[in-house]
Amino acid sequence: MADIADLGEQTVIITGASRGIGEAAARIFAERGANVALLARSGGEIARIAGEIGTRALAIPCDVADWGQCAAAVAQAVKTFGRVDVLVNNAGVIEPIGPLADSDPAAWGRVIDVNLKGVYHMARAVLGQMRAQGGGTILNIGSGAAHRPLEGWAHYCASKAGVHMLTRCLHLEESGRGIRVMSLSPGTVATEMQREIKASGINPVAALDWSDHIPPEWVAEALVWMCGADANAFLGQEISLREEEIRRRVGVGA
Repeated sequence: MADIADLGEQTVIITGASRGIGEAAARIFAERGANVALLARSGGEIARIAGEIGTRALAIPCDVADWGQCAAAVAQAVKTFGRVDVLVNNAGVIEPIGPLADSDPAAWGRVIDVNLKGVYHMARAVLGQMRAQGGGTILNIGSGAAHRPLEGWAHYCASKAGVHMLTRCLHLEESGRGIRVMSLSPGTVATEMQREIKASGINPVAALDWSDHIPPEWVAEALVWMCGADANAFLGQEISLREEEIRRRVGVGA
């Protein structure tokens, strides 16, 4: 049975909250009693989701590739809810998939800006508040691509490898201040990104069936579990939701 974190009146900021993992996380954190700030570029979608969640939810349009927007979004969340207890760095892109030799430098760089610099921007933006509070939790969405090279994914693999090391460095610097930092490698998840991967037809991941992917709600439940004491053994590390022991502790996939 999962160790359910006490999220009553805590404030959770979730990036990439307009769909997939981010939307599922916003809904499940709110169900567990947390205030949730939904961040994404698509303001209409997060406004709709926040409206469905209710008064616990705040929609903040934000491009995580832009430092100024990230700092302003965190300030707005703090003004509304008074604090920031959890940051879920979920925003990520994988397009354009293809050989590095044929890549467009601007598009390639945009993936780094969102997937890696976006994680840095948001972590940097919440650290002052978390330090002042005496602690907090930063959860980064990792990937097996951080450790395994895949054809056509040089941009994505490089960005996720960077997030893996950023997670470790941030833990080293901030754990003494009560700030918990971890990453979650969820495996393949039934989201729009998997549709993009499938359409590319490149590398073995594109060959997977839709039934091979886990639902985003499993990932959301894992993120909630990571806020609790049962996950403290993994501080500064990457947790893999592919592992049966982790699924058992989270309470999914039985």
